[in-house]
Amino acid sequence: MLAPRIVVAGGHSAGHIEPAMNLADALRRLEPAAAITALGTVRGLDTTLIPARGYPLELIPPAPLPREPSLDLLRLPIRLRDAVRAAGAVLDRVRAEAVVGFGGYVAAPAYVAAHRRGLPFVVHEANARPGVANWLAARMTTHVFTAGPSVRLAHATAIGIPLRPAIAGLDRSGLRGEARRRFGLRPDGPVLIVTGGSQGARTINVAVSAAAGELRAAGVQVLHITGPNHAVDVPAGDPPYVVVSYVDEMRYAYAAADFVICRSGAMTCAELAAVGLPAAYVPLPLRGGEQRLNAVPVVRAGGALLVDDADLDPAWIETVLLPVLRDPDRIAAMSANASAAGAPDADVVLARHVLAAVAERRRDVNCRRAVARRAAAP
Repeated sequence: MLAPRIVVAGGHSAGHIEPAMNLADALRRLEPAAAITALGTVRGLDTTLIPARGYPLELIPPAPLPREPSLDLLRLPIRLRDAVRAAGAVLDRVRAEAVVGFGGYVAAPAYVAAHRRGLPFVVHEANARPGVANWLAARMTTHVFTAGPSVRLAHATAIGIPLRPAIAGLDRSGLRGEARRRFGLRPDGPVLIVTGGSQGARTINVAVSAAAGELRAAGVQVLHITGPNHAVDVPAGDPPYVVVSYVDEMRYAYAAADFVICRSGAMTCAELAAVGLPAAYVPLPLRGGEQRLNAVPVVRAGGALLVDDADLDPAWIETVLLPVLRDPDRIAAMSANASAAGAPDADVVLARHVLAAVAERRRDVNCRRAVARRAAAP
């Protein structure tokens, strides 16, 4: 049987690239010989993150879809035409049998190029508020998947977000001792992880570091991941308050933690739910409130708290967060609720559907060929 040939289109940001690569990994686990090609552009993180995961990258011209009227909107038809042509050339060259898009600059051209060639294309939307490319594409295919049931897209099935197996299958309790030693934390006592994402978040950094004294007085250990462009000054003391700029393997941070305070990007929410970590989500107060929507399902399930960026300060930490951190029973209940809201197998679920779409296309092609042969027979 021929190996499936699949193109994934999820470029520009880590929020698009990471689930695309996680799907690619799942496809390779199910079909080790699968030929997988990634589409990307020179803008964003494509040329850094995708080759690092070991997949061939084909670059096409960026064609971002403006959300509001602008000069860029007037230039869009030409940009989209060029991007569609380039994407189509890639599909033809690798003899693609299916396209899987995750939004971002490359998704729309890939969808259009696939549609013109009669190729099945699969849409996955990680965010609670769909992007323009996925919103349009969902009306052109029945293969549509979302992070949660509240995402409004045509033909959508909620499956979660494809995650790395190292996260989705994390044994937090089994790795806890090693993880805490790695960061210089005590083996017992509550641990709070503080992070604002890969670039950090000034509001979170300032509020939590200013409450270091209250956290220590309550016996709470802290692992504070500031981001590479931020620094916080917390005097040495006990319990440990460990400050690092970046963590390469977040599974160790998650295993060390009992609770997290963080932004609520789609990937962050999905990972924390999958590993059963309760959190205080501080949505980025931009992008039309998308991050707030990402956090709502797990908050409603009782697995997280939600605090506005403007309300996060040392007083909130002392009066709202500390009582939670001091209560092991409440943390355990929130952990169970977070786990119930998670979807650790989304990568395999989506991969199986993509492979099924390839198999269906092959059957259709073979059927058309058989009909053509019969028609041509004397």
